[in-house]
Amino acid sequence: MTKLTTHVLDVYSGKPGQGIKVDLFYINGQERSKLSSIVLNSDGRSDNPLVEKDKFKNGKYELVFYIGDYFKNILKSETTPFLDDVVVRFGISKNNEHYHVPLLVSPWSYSTYRGS
Repeated sequence: MTKLTTHVLDVYSGKPGQGIKVDLFYINGQERSKLSSIVLNSDGRSDNPLVEKDKFKNGKYELVFYIGDYFKNILKSETTPFLDDVVVRFGISKNNEHYHVPLLVSPWSYSTYRGS
């Protein structure tokens, strides 16, 4: 159960966020270390945890969801998107638990929460 997972739901089209690239970073003071990079599957989820077991430690993390290109393809738009990279920073204080960070997103808004 010691892991971090995510998923994206595109509330604009009512579908999973298939094909969205997501990067995970660990923040240590001013340093930012990339832990993993994934592309979400047809269900808008990662096939594997972003980080797990002994590599999952307490501290500050950052997820970067690259939704700009995703919505450019859906909207068939050549203009600069209102939302491009959605950055979610959060803290882990109990790394022996499962943390799930979902993203609900449209071309103009997003929300997140700690899921289960």
